[in-house]
Amino acid sequence: MRRLAAVAIAAVTAAGFLTGCGGEENWAKKCSTTNLVVECTPEQRPLVGGVTGELLDGGTYDLQNDRGKVVVVNFWGSWCAPCRAEADDLEKTYQATKAKEVTFLGVNTRDERDSAKAFEKGYQVTYGSLFDVGSKVGLKFDVTQNAIPSTLILDRQGRIAVAIRRATTIDELQPLVEKIAAEATG
Repeated sequence: MRRLAAVAIAAVTAAGFLTGCGGEENWAKKCSTTNLVVECTPEQRPLVGGVTGELLDGGTYDLQNDRGKVVVVNFWGSWCAPCRAEADDLEKTYQATKAKEVTFLGVNTRDERDSAKAFEKGYQVTYGSLFDVGSKVGLKFDVTQNAIPSTLILDRQGRIAVAIRRATTIDELQPLVEKIAAEATG
């Protein structure tokens, strides 16, 4: 009976993370959601600010420096099987879109630095990742974005245009990235 209760509590908690628990302030509730993919029109998009941190391979990152580019942010961990499954698709999408002023940023969470570096090397990930062991960077995007894996697409103004709240594939991700990259700036 205790096990059944624990499973029920876990399911309710997971549903809260996926649907977002933040009341009316939750930006995603204003946008359209299909199959855990949230798409926001330009007037619905929340601006992301203050995202800085330490890169896995050393150095620092500041999201502000990528303003004017489309930024794809992927939250991952080396311990996460769906993250391993999507790694190749993320890298292929990055290679296919970077000439369109698109950049990718990983946010590694709840991991050991050596395990995270081994993951990037093993899956031949060429874009940088923030080392966010305490999930502080994830909170700057919105607490509902801390599901692992999840991917955000920020428009050129630094606003969340798309949130994919599960693992993704190149067939899903690349068209979404290209759609945001093709938008007029302003």
